[in-house]
Amino acid sequence: MNYGDYPDFVVEDIVRLRRRLDLVSVPPRRTDHNFILGTWNIRSLGGYFDDWGENPDSPKRNLRGLALIAEVIRRFDVVAIQEVKRDTSALRLLAEDFLGPDWGVMMSDVTAGDKGNTERAAYLYDTRRVKPSGLAGEIVLPPTDMGDPQEQFDRTPYLVGFVAGGERFALLTAHIRYGEDLSDRIPELRRLAKYTAEEIRDRSRFAHAEEANLIVLGDFNTDRDEDNDLFEVFLEKGLWVPEELRDLKTTYGQEAKHYDQIGWFRDDMTLMPTGRAGVVDFAGAVFQELTAFQMTFRVSDHFPLWCEFSTDRSTEALAGVLGVDANMPDPFSGVPD
Repeated sequence: MNYGDYPDFVVEDIVRLRRRLDLVSVPPRRTDHNFILGTWNIRSLGGYFDDWGENPDSPKRNLRGLALIAEVIRRFDVVAIQEVKRDTSALRLLAEDFLGPDWGVMMSDVTAGDKGNTERAAYLYDTRRVKPSGLAGEIVLPPTDMGDPQEQFDRTPYLVGFVAGGERFALLTAHIRYGEDLSDRIPELRRLAKYTAEEIRDRSRFAHAEEANLIVLGDFNTDRDEDNDLFEVFLEKGLWVPEELRDLKTTYGQEAKHYDQIGWFRDDMTLMPTGRAGVVDFAGAVFQELTAFQMTFRVSDHFPLWCEFSTDRSTEALAGVLGVDANMPDPFSGVPD
């Protein structure tokens, strides 16, 4: 898509959205320097209306909504997307037309059964900066030690490996069961935390492991309640969420929730987070003629989370040649001017 083809009101939305993106300091993407990781539950990403909003009474997503979604995604290098539906036409149009030929898409199959809500998980990535490593799979829990089958996830988590700037990493995205009773969410959260820590993490510790630098991200429905802190369940097996993301709410409105997370096992991580991370709150910037609730059907009822990682290993390499500690405040203080 070409911005010159967009109606004026869509361009005005994009201008306001870019101001929000700048306000939360999403860093520029710099070759051989960094990559930007995102996660976003995009509400019921399935079909769409092939118009720019000529029918303002329609509650469905249209080209205007997809243009705004693309404007956010192109600030990232790879983004995990939850709540992709059986109908992938909107996802395909987003990747092929709005983002363009340099973007790739990978997706899981729809999880069988009514509990899966005809959902699949997906990744969008800029092929100029990120490449799939070849690893891909859906998480199916093995039988218990007694040989009994385990209850599976309502929506199967999806694991894919990538390479960016010479750095290998594996992304595991999930959309944990939602229940009005918060305790309904605990079993799936606990199963995911346990499997991630005891199975995938264990494999990641072997030399040349495909699962090295495992990052768990997605919509975990980790609502916080004084009697039931689901966030602590998410962390109980050793996952760690950076401080920059811990208190960020990722839904709109006065009762906004801490549903979405990005986390990893710190002791097993060789990737270098830069400390820059955040959420993109676009409420009020787009579809200003609608209520915030109406807007969620055009864009989403969740805001995307992002985190920056460094791919610049030059300081370590120089320090290695000189035999100094790259972690010192000024490792090259002994080098004369």
